[in-house]
Amino acid sequence: MVLGRLFHYTFDAVLLSAFLAGVKRSTGLTPSIKPDTFSETPSFRTWVDNYLWVGETIMDQSVAIMSASGYFERRR
Repeated sequence: MVLGRLFHYTFDAVLLSAFLAGVKRSTGLTPSIKPDTFSETPSFRTWVDNYLWVGETIMDQSVAIMSASGYFERRR
């Protein structure tokens, strides 16, 4: 029960990260975290960067797999 819930939350977090990576790629918008906002936790910025990196990696791998598949094609 607990393991299933942990998997579900992890999947949701990765899905949100991939969505944010897609927004960044298509619009150029990124989260604006000012250094003085979280002054008590200097590692927060590093954590956010790593979280967004996971989404970008998942998105890159998904695009690579879909590009190699015959079920998807690029249209401009």
